[in-house]
Amino acid sequence: MASNRKVIIANNHWYHIYNRGVERRIVFTNKREYKRFIQTLRYYQYARPPIRYSKFLHLAEAQRSDMLRDLYAQPKIIEITSFCLMPNHFHLLLKQLSSRGISKYLANICNSYSKYFNIKHKRVGPLFQGNFKAVLIETDYQLLHVSRYIHLNPVSSLIIPEEKLDAYPWSSFPEHISTSPNAISTPAVIRSLIPSPKKYWAFVHDQIDYAKSLEKTKHLHIEEQVRS
Repeated sequence: MASNRKVIIANNHWYHIYNRGVERRIVFTNKREYKRFIQTLRYYQYARPPIRYSKFLHLAEAQRSDMLRDLYAQPKIIEITSFCLMPNHFHLLLKQLSSRGISKYLANICNSYSKYFNIKHKRVGPLFQGNFKAVLIETDYQLLHVSRYIHLNPVSSLIIPEEKLDAYPWSSFPEHISTSPNAISTPAVIRSLIPSPKKYWAFVHDQIDYAKSLEKTKHLHIEEQVRS
């Protein structure tokens, strides 16, 4: 899934990872589908998932609990500090912890979700656009700003109004501004740079108008290309 790319993915480096639906199609059509993708984000972080997530869901509750206890004792292959799901694409801010960890992780989550989606919607073929895109994060400054960009996506793209951003359920932003015992992301990475959740909240919200203007400019540029 991630071969033949220009960016070399190395251990202990952060990367902005993103991909969208094939032909820009909607890939999350309801809450259940968003939840399913987020569940796969959690499950496949670990080195040796014992069975496919689809089969895991069919186990008895006691079996699932035992399996999760063993799974969570394993080392992770990646670390997530920020993520956001949008109707036709997703963004992840990941650190690779083991060789080919990011490629393995993306293959697992996308294959798992694509099979689920295709069965549910009675379709065949790829759901996501080929290889995922990866951008190396080179500085702490860039890490902070990419995290903010990811968390602002729902507002800058006009999916939700600003007042709903703090509770947007398909993003790690709520995990960054409050304590969450079941967090998928690791806000501590960002908090090492902006220690106060309140200050990080302000860091994100202060750029909402600017993010909206950038998104509007991007759409205008696309329209000009279409007309020319």
